[in-house]
Amino acid sequence: MTDSFTRIYRLTIVVVFAVVAAAVGWILFYSVPDTLADLAGLLLVVGVVVAALRVGGRLAASAFPDYDVAEVAVEGPISRDGGGGPVPGRGGGTPADDIVEQIDAAADDENVDALLVRLNTPGGEVLPSDDIRRAVADFDGPTVAYATDTCASGGYWIASGCDELWSHDVSVVGSIGVIGSSVNASELADKLGLSYERFAAGKYKDAGMALKEPTEDEREYLQGLIDDYYDDFVERVAEGRDMDPQVVRDTEARVYLGEEARELGLVDSLGTRDDVEDRLAELLGRDGVSVEEFTPEVGLADRLRGGVEGAAYAFGAGLASSVDSDDGFSFRF
Repeated sequence: MTDSFTRIYRLTIVVVFAVVAAAVGWILFYSVPDTLADLAGLLLVVGVVVAALRVGGRLAASAFPDYDVAEVAVEGPISRDGGGGPVPGRGGGTPADDIVEQIDAAADDENVDALLVRLNTPGGEVLPSDDIRRAVADFDGPTVAYATDTCASGGYWIASGCDELWSHDVSVVGSIGVIGSSVNASELADKLGLSYERFAAGKYKDAGMALKEPTEDEREYLQGLIDDYYDDFVERVAEGRDMDPQVVRDTEARVYLGEEARELGLVDSLGTRDDVEDRLAELLGRDGVSVEEFTPEVGLADRLRGGVEGAAYAFGAGLASSVDSDDGFSFRF
C-alpha cells in the first residue's frame, strides 16, 4: 500500500468518526433538550467531537501505520532486570528482556522494513548484552546502530551485530576489554580480629573471597577466565565488524572519539540522526523513511528512578558485571 493511499485511509477514518460523533452529540446534548442553555449544549458537542477525533486518530494509526523503520533504544547499563546492580553509583537501564521483546515486535510488524538501534550505554552484563545482539542479528532487514553519547563494551558488542554503525563525531566508542575484580579485605580482617573459616567443596570454589588472600593458583585461575572472556569478546567483534582480530586487540580496551573510531574501523560513518535516516532510506531504496520508536511499558516510578540513577553513572565503566558470583569475585567486560 502506497503512502498516499495510507494517508487517505487514515484521514477517512478520522473524518467518519468526527462526523458521527458530532451528529450524536448534537442530538443528545443540543437539539433534543430545548430547556438547557444552548452554550452548554454546544460545549458538550465540541467535547464529544474532540474525544472522537482522538479515538479515531488512534484507530486510524493502528489500522494504517505510516512508519517503515522501527527504532529501539539501549540506554544506560545493560542488565537482565534493568537494576543498578552491585557497583556503587551505577544507574539503572532498560531491562534487556524488554529490549529484546521490542526488537521481536518490530520483526513481527509487517510495516517495519528496517531497524534502527540507538545506543547510549557504557555496557552491562554479558548474557543480556548477547541476547540483544542476537535479536538484532536475527532481524530480517537492514539494521543500523547509531551511537549517541557512549557506545562502550556491551553497547559495542550489540552494535557489532548490526549491518552498520554510525556515531556522532564526539561520541565515545570502544572499551573492548575485560576486567575482573574482588575486594581484598584480609589485612583489615586481621586487624579487626576476624578470621576466615573455609567450608567449601572444590579447590577454587572460594577463589576471590574478600576475607582471604588469594593464592597464586587462584590468581592464575581467575586470570584464565578473564582471558577466555576477552578472546570471545574479540572474536565476536572481529566477526561482526569484519575486522582483523589483532586490530581489535590493539585497541587495548581504550575508548575513542567518533573520528578516530572511524579511522580504526570501529565505526562505519559519522553523522547526525538525519544522516542516519537518509542512509536507511538509501538502504531501502526510498526517498525517505518514517521512524517509529518501539518502547516497553514503563511506570512513572521506574522512569523517575532510572533518570536519577542514570545521571550518577559515569561513562567508560566498560561492560559491567557479567558474573557476580556468591564468592565475592566479579567479571566485567
